[in-house]
Amino acid sequence: MKCYKDFAKIYDKLIHGDIDYKSYGEAIIKICNENNIERIDYLDLACGTGNVTKEIGKEFKNVWAVDLSYDMLAQAEGKLREEKLKANFICQNMSKLNLMKKFDLITCVLDSTNYILDEQELEEYFKGVYKHLKDEGIFVFDINSYYKLTRILGNNIFNYDDEEIVYIWENVLENDVVDMYLTFFVEEKELYRRFDEEHTERAYKEEFLDEILKKIGFDIIKKLDNYKEEKITDNTERIVYVLTKKQLGGKENER
Repeated sequence: MKCYKDFAKIYDKLIHGDIDYKSYGEAIIKICNENNIERIDYLDLACGTGNVTKEIGKEFKNVWAVDLSYDMLAQAEGKLREEKLKANFICQNMSKLNLMKKFDLITCVLDSTNYILDEQELEEYFKGVYKHLKDEGIFVFDINSYYKLTRILGNNIFNYDDEEIVYIWENVLENDVVDMYLTFFVEEKELYRRFDEEHTERAYKEEFLDEILKKIGFDIIKKLDNYKEEKITDNTERIVYVLTKKQLGGKENER
């Protein structure tokens, strides 16, 4: 998979109008307030260019950010430095998470979980989060819903043109997996430079995820429709999971 190299430099410009990072951050902080989460240790998985890391990190004493792309981490580090926020940036596969530390809050936003295609890797990812979560901590992640990936994105073509950046985005859906092929043309000194990106996401059904999460030892506190206090419907496009560790007799479930 070729992704998030040249794309890292223009990611914020393209995504800015579609994602309200401030409202996402406010929603997650509200969840922290509802669950009396201490503002000490925060981990953002698949942090990208650090937009959510920045919004939530302001509230925490210690901030850690993990991503598989060095280029995305470089963008995130620069952004947080401008905000005078300190953070630990780690280039690591979140399915093989190994930080030797536990956190009060762990997040993984913007459908990064859908990028995990293998069921065993998905389970290892969730197990890693469980291992790194404090007993009273919470884990918030979101997914592109099965409906969105199979009915809206799958087997469709999209395009974008603001003169400075032009792209063509073609999707191919097969066996609940969407292969995304993007061709970019970015204006540089009155010429356009071309580069290509390939992304792949898997469509997961709620029932499947619920079963894995409960088997590992998570309690599902609630699910939200795109970070809003609304119930999930058949047409929900982004499902937000809010999880904590199961407590048995006041002790952590070690399953």
